[in-house]
Amino acid sequence: MTRKGEVSRYFATGLVITLATPALALSSSTYYVGLDRATHTCLVRTAPLKPGMKLMGIYKSQVAALKAMRDMKECEASAGTLPRG
Repeated sequence: MTRKGEVSRYFATGLVITLATPALALSSSTYYVGLDRATHTCLVRTAPLKPGMKLMGIYKSQVAALKAMRDMKECEASAGTLPRG
């Protein structure tokens, strides 16, 4: 293989890694279902729960967290999500 071919191959490999890394980060998120004791509503969060919230479960996808939240008796009146913070 020529020097130019090697450089092109390394460049292509670097490009694939650069583009794939954010996608991998998004797919490895953790979703927390929490019950806010003050408002008696449940939320799905990507950050750990704030003080005053009861942890109802930890899930690997937002879809799984929302489905579980719908099935929780304590969360019957809730339908909201809060992405961060």
